[in-house]
Amino acid sequence: MIIPLAKKMEPKTLDDVLGQENLTGKGKVLRNMVKFNHPFSFILHGMPGTGKTSIANALAHDLNMKVKIINATDSSKKDLDIAREEAKMYDGMILIIDEIHRFNKDKQDILLPMIENGLIVLIGMTTENPYHSINPAIRSRCEIFEVEPLSEKDIVKGLKNACKRELTDIKINDKSLKLIAKISGNDLRSAYNLLEIAYMQKENHEVNEDIIKTINNKPVFFSDKSGDGHYNVMSALQKSIRGSDVDAALHYTARLLTEGDLKTLERRLSVIAYEDIGMANPDIGVRLDAAINAAERVGLPEAIIPFGEIVCEMALSPKSNSSYLGINAAIDDINKGNVGEVPRHIVKGSPDYKYPHDYPNDYVYQQYLPDKIKNVKYYTPKSNGYEINYKEVYERLEKIKESHLKH
Repeated sequence: MIIPLAKKMEPKTLDDVLGQENLTGKGKVLRNMVKFNHPFSFILHGMPGTGKTSIANALAHDLNMKVKIINATDSSKKDLDIAREEAKMYDGMILIIDEIHRFNKDKQDILLPMIENGLIVLIGMTTENPYHSINPAIRSRCEIFEVEPLSEKDIVKGLKNACKRELTDIKINDKSLKLIAKISGNDLRSAYNLLEIAYMQKENHEVNEDIIKTINNKPVFFSDKSGDGHYNVMSALQKSIRGSDVDAALHYTARLLTEGDLKTLERRLSVIAYEDIGMANPDIGVRLDAAINAAERVGLPEAIIPFGEIVCEMALSPKSNSSYLGINAAIDDINKGNVGEVPRHIVKGSPDYKYPHDYPNDYVYQQYLPDKIKNVKYYTPKSNGYEINYKEVYERLEKIKESHLKH
């Protein structure tokens, strides 16, 4: 059996993990878990190739616990039942679940009692945002850690280790190693695969930049000196649309499309639609969903057509962040404890509740906020685009409220 280089280079312990100093460095949370032998359940989320699986396996090794690994894409309830029985047999074990976001709610619920009674230590891994894709009941029982993209320096270090350990007769210079790191787009697994293929191109195993470019001619723009290139492109895309620069918005969209990263583009555009355009053009979310559906239906390369159109529309659309600021202000109040009791007249079944539809124009003033914050203002309307219509309604209702309070 031929074992790929990427498999051979998988870390055995936390000491072998590249990057991720925020989690595995001295005095950091996962390092302390091993130091004090106190395992707990957690979820790792991050882009492909950043080392989620490596961290999980290395941690399990260092904790010296029984481990079972399953992938949610092809696992059934029966697999979870088997895992539960094995955990009982071994008096506890680490259960590593890759792509955990693919478990439906029923399967995720099966894990709850096993986590609660300590039968398993769950290490979940996902490329999706766990706050959107993971059952809240699971999230409340697990810590959530983000695995950051590896820097170019980290990837070059991994490639050099591979040359010393496995490809001992390879002839390659630092410039070629850096090119592989750049082309890999912060994906260490991809970098190992490219190095291995390049190694096999000549009998003397000499690898140069021309050979690397022949194997992979993907444009190089995903990494930068700090290793944040991918995230910088997403940030630049949002700022370009927010700043109504349609040409720049198309440029950064093209970068993500050339990379083939439709999911990242879809998520980022969805955020922009509601954070930066919002009430000024409330139909933009529906139009974006239509563009995403069309793009996924036709796939690349044709997907560039609906994305090109919607990005132009978003960049040239009127902008408003009033709803974004409003919900953040409300959440900030919650976090500060500014809550208060729900007014008695709007609790369920209250006889004092005034049903708005029984009144002229389907409106009647009554207090909805708790007494503690009854005069708070979260939403401040703007006059951009369609929001001017909502502003007129808001101001009219405020006048009715003020008039009522005066009397």
